[in-house]
Amino acid sequence: MKNKFLLIGMIASLVIACESDDTADIIITDNSVINNTTNNEGGNEEPGATTVNLSGVYLEDLTLDAANDYIITGPVLMSAGTTLTIPAGLTVRAQPVGVNAYIAIQQGAQINAVGTSTDPIILTSNASSPSSGDWGGLVICGSAPINSTIDGSTDTSTSEVGGLSYGGNTPADDSGSLQYVRIEYAGGAIDGNAELNGLSMYAVGSGTTVDYVEIFEGSDDGIEFFGGTVNANHIVVVNAEDDSIDWTEGYTGTLTDVYIQHGTSHDKAFECDGYNTDFSNEAGYFSGPTVTNVTVIGANDGSEAVRLRAGTQGLFTNMVLTDFEEAFDLDGDTGDNPTGQGVLDGVLGITDVTFNNIVTKLKNDTGFTFTEADFITGDGNGTGTDVATWGAGWTIGVN
Repeated sequence: MKNKFLLIGMIASLVIACESDDTADIIITDNSVINNTTNNEGGNEEPGATTVNLSGVYLEDLTLDAANDYIITGPVLMSAGTTLTIPAGLTVRAQPVGVNAYIAIQQGAQINAVGTSTDPIILTSNASSPSSGDWGGLVICGSAPINSTIDGSTDTSTSEVGGLSYGGNTPADDSGSLQYVRIEYAGGAIDGNAELNGLSMYAVGSGTTVDYVEIFEGSDDGIEFFGGTVNANHIVVVNAEDDSIDWTEGYTGTLTDVYIQHGTSHDKAFECDGYNTDFSNEAGYFSGPTVTNVTVIGANDGSEAVRLRAGTQGLFTNMVLTDFEEAFDLDGDTGDNPTGQGVLDGVLGITDVTFNNIVTKLKNDTGFTFTEADFITGDGNGTGTDVATWGAGWTIGVN
């Protein structure tokens, strides 16, 4: 079916602004030719292969063809009611123009990207010598709850880049499927409050499938959860230059089988906020995911592995942490950021963890008094995740 689309400059008319977010709306405009098709018979292409440039707001389904080569030249935005389908084994490349090229699945749209362990889908840079931050990565916006709007409301917020609406009152919202997908050289920040990650998930619901996903050599966070209820399984983040896993705005899903490996440039393995401290906790609850089977390999450079702050809750089970100065750093206060209260209430804690070459297991800066034993049980019992088995064939860079 022929795709109908509008110039990206019309995005403002398609996006609903939010009354409950103080993050500046940053609209990236792109005046390039949209979906321009050319034939190429040289370079790295197959003789006679067709190259299709992707950019713009798509108003009908977009199904990619494995026989073509696709280049993302600007923001690609799937509108409500549409589906982006990417077949197994396809590599989609983005021009190395930083955050001016990304894929966004807007509220009400879906992505159907289902690869296999032998034929993964790869979203990567088109640079001859790719590097972190070459493009903006994948953004998914759903209608699941966020705590930056009133609990139970259908109010929405707007994404840090692009001004895309997200949030609502549909916990089981379905934004499609990501399976055996590798996202390479993505992410980047415009300023301190606006950034794109390898995979940015805004209020993504539990009806969405996220399974077997790797973020490789990203410039910002590997995966960031802005609220939502999505369950993510078999996650690999290698060499993220900021945090590998980041959550905020009341994320309450599950993370199962997570492998994180730090490179030379990095921040935390997990950075966990109970709510968006740049705004407020309108809904009155905190992030509280369940995290199971985690292996984190640090760079042995005096850094910390996990930071828990702004009242976040969360239950971690079966972890292995290797080569860090600090394992868990808890920050907060006795007011609006009661991270320590979560420990006392049994809704923030670690069960079965093994520390390898860790200097300090727990640092308590919460304002609450509790012991290491209140927070950590089963010291020495963690086995982590078996990435060598489930990551075989489709991941790269795993030591």
